[in-house]
Amino acid sequence: MFDVGFLELMLIGVVALLVIGPDKLPKVAKTAGMWVGRARRMVGNVKRDIEQELQAEELKKTFDENKISNPLHEIIEDTKKDFADIKKETESVAEAAKPEDKAQSGGNSP
Repeated sequence: MFDVGFLELMLIGVVALLVIGPDKLPKVAKTAGMWVGRARRMVGNVKRDIEQELQAEELKKTFDENKISNPLHEIIEDTKKDFADIKKETESVAEAAKPEDKAQSGGNSP
């Protein structure tokens, strides 16, 4: 973004030394460094948050595409329906067989 070389930094240091003075320069340099560090961390956090949001959006899009085009879901749903049909048939056969069993056992007992 900014192209600051060694000579530019030397010039800024000399001007700061002349304007601020040698007794206050370390304190000002420490404060300036603290603010630059905070700004860098803030920019880094914003970059990381944006990247995480983009990755999450890509994952959602990929998931939605796979969910729509995945034939496995159709197979699972068909299998569930088949099992439900088998269960109903089994229960109806069991219900139909119960009265016959009672009638047979009722006639044979003393």
